[in-house]
Amino acid sequence: MIASGLSRKLIRTGRLAPFGTLARGLHHAITSRCWTLPFKHELAARSFSYQRASAANWNKSSNFPAIGDTIYALSTAQGKAGIAVIRISGPACLDVYQALCPSKALPKPRFAHVRSLYGPHSPNEEAIILDSEALVLYFPSPKTVTGEDVLELHVHGGSATVKAVLSALPNCSVTGRIRYAEPGEFTKRAFFNNRLDLAQIESLSDTLSAETEQQRRAAVRGNSGTLGRAYEAWRQQLLLARGEIEALIDFSEDQHFDESESDLLSNVRVQVARMLHSIELHEQGSHRSELLRNGIRIALLGPPNVGKSSLMNIIVGREASIVSGEAGTTRDIVEASLDIRGYLCSFADTAGFRSGQSGASTGAERGVIGAIEEEGIRRAKQKAVDSDVVVVLASVEQGPGGPFIQYDEETLDLAAQAESCLVLINKKESIDGARFNQLSQAFEKMVRARDPKLAAAELVCISCKQAQAATLGMKDPGGIQDVMTSLVGSFDNMTYLPKDLQDLLGVTERQRQLLSKCRRHLEDFMVEAQGEEGGRDADAVLAAEYLRYAADCLARITGRGEFGDVEDVLGVIFEKFCVGK
Repeated sequence: MIASGLSRKLIRTGRLAPFGTLARGLHHAITSRCWTLPFKHELAARSFSYQRASAANWNKSSNFPAIGDTIYALSTAQGKAGIAVIRISGPACLDVYQALCPSKALPKPRFAHVRSLYGPHSPNEEAIILDSEALVLYFPSPKTVTGEDVLELHVHGGSATVKAVLSALPNCSVTGRIRYAEPGEFTKRAFFNNRLDLAQIESLSDTLSAETEQQRRAAVRGNSGTLGRAYEAWRQQLLLARGEIEALIDFSEDQHFDESESDLLSNVRVQVARMLHSIELHEQGSHRSELLRNGIRIALLGPPNVGKSSLMNIIVGREASIVSGEAGTTRDIVEASLDIRGYLCSFADTAGFRSGQSGASTGAERGVIGAIEEEGIRRAKQKAVDSDVVVVLASVEQGPGGPFIQYDEETLDLAAQAESCLVLINKKESIDGARFNQLSQAFEKMVRARDPKLAAAELVCISCKQAQAATLGMKDPGGIQDVMTSLVGSFDNMTYLPKDLQDLLGVTERQRQLLSKCRRHLEDFMVEAQGEEGGRDADAVLAAEYLRYAADCLARITGRGEFGDVEDVLGVIFEKFCVGK
């Protein structure tokens, strides 16, 4: 209570900036509860003007290139091609066109024109043709990819032609400066001209780097702009709520308000509770999108010689792991990445597990475990913990008492702890079908009784030997395609989102971290604003500050509004972009 009273006093004497700053400027215009309307306009004006101010201040305080220059770059890949696209953006686009296409009329906006491109020359010099048949397109601002005038030159893709046109551009007689673009500079200009927000730019980066179908789909979802609009709407909602709380603090002694402080905080808590639920959904969407973006990690576990390395080589289509009848040939982690039906996956072949307990109960090979093998088993355990999917292999072996299924109990326990797991029985070809069915059913019963997670796991019977000996035309020899189908089913479940939440697949790791910070600030607000329900008086000043912190996190996601380290944030976003984008 003492702290609350002191913070209120500090606000009124102006010693605790920036609380109440906006509201004080409206003091003379406020006569009743109608203060809300002008306050909203004030906030909106600050938000929309800040974007332009940031672009202006950027050039004065950073090493990034000047926004007002005309820039150009090759937007297609280097090397020979049928067509190469050179993009030009800035106020001097038409000057460049007139220099390259002298005596030709200005191009009609958004129409393709076939032109001969000439190198810039003086009246006394003979004109040099750079490309006899180039396609020229002109896009006037503001409805362009950068928000500025844009000129595109579609020239023949030979290296000499491209080099000649690029060399001619800086020699064109233009108003202002023309230069080669920096990496990602076209997209930066789109951001500063409000054509894209940071969330869309991150998705654009993901689109350019997508290697699998699922990565492409996730990137397209994030590029729709839905995420950015949602975050900006949340930020505006928090700004208005904070404004109402600060106005009530500043003017409660001078003006009459329809709501008391406790009523206002209670109403804001209802809005924040809904926002917290939405943020939780976005964080879950980020986890799923990271699986698609970075790849799903799969660990192969099992005793020595059950076929882990053989299965790995069959799946990846090359000899990634050493295959030998000698136990313990895999000591370290062997990893390989591949695309499985649109999903990027990283397989890890691990050292074979051996323990006294599993050996005694299953007939696995006994023997002294050396220091190197022990370290390999330790790494295998850690890889299982770090993986998204654990595939446990067992195999049919021959013992003194007849055939049995060799497995390791610890690998089953590790699989039960994973997000998703799959159990395989290899070497089904080594015994007759009836005996194999008897053994596999008994093994399956044991596995399902061991743990509820294992009870839900799929069990697939395979034969790596049959798969390796397969000839063209054979349908799924060895059951390997059944394994792939089971894995893809697990991937679908791990990355599934309802249709109305598909856009959440575009949430990036950077956005998730900021959403987590925002959530923590909002949770602090909920605790501070609960007042008498929490057994103490609510401090509206601290509650308003928590809303400010939360809104700042949302501003960092989209690049809208005010946040101090704008240059650092944009530097992180654009560092992965190539020249010409």
